[in-house]
Amino acid sequence: MEDARRELGKRGEDAAVHYIEKKGYRIVERNFTCTLGEMDIVALDGKTLCFIEVKTLSGSTYGPPEIAVTVHKQRQLSKVALAYLNQNHLQDIEARFDVIAVTLSSGDKRVELIKDAFELRYP
Repeated sequence: MEDARRELGKRGEDAAVHYIEKKGYRIVERNFTCTLGEMDIVALDGKTLCFIEVKTLSGSTYGPPEIAVTVHKQRQLSKVALAYLNQNHLQDIEARFDVIAVTLSSGDKRVELIKDAFELRYP
């Protein structure tokens, strides 16, 4: 079961990367990991650094994927983003949080980009 979930997540991330590259984003890093957690995608949209969380579901039974980005998850992602900025000496760059909701069901694929999905939530 865990392998199937991991595979679904990987397929969703690949679909998200393909989608935003077509929109002109430049991928800087995938699966940035630090002691505070993981960021699925770090990309540039013009001069704006985007921290992107990808949520993938195999159907609509549980609602849209983006509702899984709870306030708790936003806080965790904010900490990871700050760690990334500090580690790369990018404290003065314009940045934002995007969410990409991917639904993969019976051969159908829906990808939705939510720009500026939430504000920095720290602490």
